[in-house]
Order: sequence, then C-alpha cells, then structure tokens
Amino acid sequence: MDKQLKKIVVIGPESTGKSTLTQLLAQHYKTEWCAEYAREYLTIHGKAYTFEDLLTIAKGQVELEERHTLSTVNRLPSTDIEAKPIVNDLRLTESGQRLTVNGQRSTASSPLLFIDTDMYVMKVWCEYVFGKCHPYIYEQIAQRKYDLYLLCNIDLPWVRDELREYPDEGPRKELYGIYKEILQNQPVPWVDISGNYDERLQKAIAAVDALL
Repeated sequence: MDKQLKKIVVIGPESTGKSTLTQLLAQHYKTEWCAEYAREYLTIHGKAYTFEDLLTIAKGQVELEERHTLSTVNRLPSTDIEAKPIVNDLRLTESGQRLTVNGQRSTASSPLLFIDTDMYVMKVWCEYVFGKCHPYIYEQIAQRKYDLYLLCNIDLPWVRDELREYPDEGPRKELYGIYKEILQNQPVPWVDISGNYDERLQKAIAAVDALL
C-alpha cells in the first residue's frame, strides 16, 4: 500500500477564498493544512514590505510546509504555534457566510497535506511588485514536488482586508492570468476552482478524490 504523502496546493490572487478552501478541505479529509506564512509575517512587521522581506517570507513558508509535512507523515498533531487544528464542522467564509462541512476521514492509502500558497505565489509576488525574483525562490520551485494545484478564480467579490492590495478588477484579472499561464506550463495536474463557496468546495473535493 502506497503511503507516500500527497500535497495539494491552493493558489490564486488575493481574496479568492484560498485560506477558506484550504481549511475546509483539511476538515473534510481530517488532515492538516499549512497556512500562508506571509499573513503572519506582515501582521507582525507591517504592510510596508521590501524585496528582502519577500525572501524572508519565502523561507518561512518553506520551513512551515516542512514542519507540516513531517507532522502529517507521522500522523501526529502539529505542536508548532503555526499549526491549524480542525475545531468544528462550521466555518465562516471571508465574507462571513457560514458553510457546513461534513468531515470524513480519508480512506485513501496516502496521507494528504493541503497547502495555502507555495513558491509560485512568491515568484508572482516578487515579479509583479518588484520586477525581479530571488534565486532562492526559483530554486525551490525546481526542487519542491506537489501532486495537485487548485487555482482559485476571481469570481468571488473582493473582501477588504488590511493586508490586501488589489481591489480593482484590472489587477485581479491580470494576476489570475499570470497564475493560469504558470500552471498551463508546468507538469503537475491543476483544476480551476470557481463558483460560490460551496461550489468551490465540491469542485475541489472532486479533484482531490480523482487524484486519490
């Protein structure tokens, strides 16, 4: 029986329900999820980030993913402060909508880890804001292996957040196009996730089940 960990990454522009979807999928499959390190970093250090800050964030994201990878493979709850335990079966979406999830333990032979953000996101962030990217991020993109990407579409309304930068439709469309082009030109399977929150969750579950 294959016990190799399968990693599913949720990516896309800001305010497209990535964190919500990642948490709900982890709850559905009764497994762990890896949060976006940038949110914690910027909450502590402020929104006025520099190019060097993005390297620190990228390294923090990789370290956090490695911790959750080890925890998931060992079938042990993460004890790190960044760990995001499953608390209940009711979640609030970014817009405050309540969504019910029927949690079920995966019967798949492989453990699952759901990841909110990866180095593609850091690449897009660096290049979009600063017009360049750290070599470390390119190296991590080449080295790190994933099993499925879920690309969150921009058909959800933008929700104001003190850390978000692009409320206008133009940049949102542009960024979505950048992510889509990246996924079209890499070998890992990917699925576009659109619709309301419940529709997104059901599409994502179908994509993960097909992977398993």
